[in-house]
Amino acid sequence: MMAGGLALTLYGRPCCHLCEEMLAALEPLRAEFGFGLAVVDVDGDPQLQARHGVWVPVLMHGETELCHYHLDIPAVTDYLRKIR
Repeated sequence: MMAGGLALTLYGRPCCHLCEEMLAALEPLRAEFGFGLAVVDVDGDPQLQARHGVWVPVLMHGETELCHYHLDIPAVTDYLRKIR
């Protein structure tokens, strides 16, 4: 598990196949790195909907966007290794 209880946020919406795919693809990384994951429905908040629009899913660590649409496994893995 990563020190400090690292948590990532996945912004998406219900019935979004890309969101479902990214969520599933994150499972091996969660097992390896032990981060928490909050899944947030952008349609439940007008500010999030305006911010992300059709750019979902979006994987974030705080204000840092790690990837959108599809999980960029090499980029996310490199990022997680650097912040360990």
